[in-house]
Amino acid sequence: MGKPRLYLFTFLSVLTLCFSCETKETPEADYNPEAKLTALNITLPSPPQPVANYVNGVRAGNLIFLAGKGPKRADGTELTGKLGQDVTIEEGYEGARLTAINQLSVLKEMLGDLRKVKRIVKVLGMVNSDPDFVEQPKVINGFSDLMVEVFGDRGRHARAAVGMASLPRAQAVEIELVVEVYD
Repeated sequence: MGKPRLYLFTFLSVLTLCFSCETKETPEADYNPEAKLTALNITLPSPPQPVANYVNGVRAGNLIFLAGKGPKRADGTELTGKLGQDVTIEEGYEGARLTAINQLSVLKEMLGDLRKVKRIVKVLGMVNSDPDFVEQPKVINGFSDLMVEVFGDRGRHARAAVGMASLPRAQAVEIELVVEVYD
């Protein structure tokens, strides 16, 4: 009778350990941001490299903080100019969308698979603006709209869209973000 009690005790101990462990979260089987990019006919470029003494992104726990990126095209040129002066809202929107693609390329390089993105948490959109320009949210919508197209509800985020007197290299927009990832 001693051995069955020992087996029962061992079984219950293992069962208790299993239930006390945190379960590792994973995305649903049908969650596939990269398939969404393909459906949108978007090919991610090589990530833009930092232009100074910083890195594209830093991971702290399950958060990734991405450095600001701008609307750099595949040919190396950027959308430059001031909104409300020589860049239209529509052009700025497309520039913000291009910036989103550049940030997704950084995420892809850091994570290897965009399915590891649990949520887009926070976006800071900076718009190179004429002093009288007040439509910064309409410009940064180009970024936000693509995040929702690619990640669904996981792409909805807190956001600031602000005007700046100038941005590096006269780029029209610069956007940084915080992303929560699966372990």
